[in-house]
Amino acid sequence: MRRHDVSDEQWDLVKPIVCANRPRKSKAGRPTRDPRLMLNGVFWILATGAPWRDLPERYGPWKTVYGYFARWRKTGVYAKVIDVLQIKLDENGLIDWELWCVDGANVRAARAAAGADKKVSSGTRTSPPTTHWAAREAGLDRNSTWSLTVRARRWRPK
Repeated sequence: MRRHDVSDEQWDLVKPIVCANRPRKSKAGRPTRDPRLMLNGVFWILATGAPWRDLPERYGPWKTVYGYFARWRKTGVYAKVIDVLQIKLDENGLIDWELWCVDGANVRAARAAAGADKKVSSGTRTSPPTTHWAAREAGLDRNSTWSLTVRARRWRPK
């Protein structure tokens, strides 16, 4: 078994879900690919972060693996796999339901992040000033990437 491949025990858990969505016949007359091999190819891409074109040849053509990935994503196979794995982990007492995690994969970026106009009139600042002394006062290291921003406020005596 290779590094990012699914083990036999893992495959036994997800096989009914992955194979239920398997096409029965190929449209072009070619035999369908082994779904376990396709899943291993998808996991290799996700684990390494490599582009699809850099997929090793042992998984087959990258377009074929991507086709399975896209079809499974569209039909909800991955969501069903997550559900099965969560049930298995919950049965073994390995999930703490009081712990909340937030996935940042769906955080919406500003329009300007995609190159749109910022619609800021000339002469105005686009971001508040950053004060590094505030980070030092908060007990953060000098090389910390955290910076605190402040706005200038006028003090008005009462």
